[in-house]
Amino acid sequence: MTDFCSPKAKLIIELDGSQHLEQEEYDHERTQYLESQGYKVIRFWNNEVLNNIEGVILVIMEALKSTPPDLRSPSPNPLDLGRDGEGS
Repeated sequence: MTDFCSPKAKLIIELDGSQHLEQEEYDHERTQYLESQGYKVIRFWNNEVLNNIEGVILVIMEALKSTPPDLRSPSPNPLDLGRDGEGS
């Protein structure tokens, strides 16, 4: 189970507390597995989210920018395009 997963963006966000200090090897193996499945995994410490939410959001936004375009938004519907290729 992950803290947040966007299958469409192939993005997983994990929030780590102090318990993760004791399971570092498990987390590393799990991250490797998720990345092998095509996901980008971003980890934040709980205190980062609480004390620097703006920085956390910036990291997430950058990760979404690097998502391939076909996963970010659907292609325009050809039926919605006029003769000149512009939307009606």
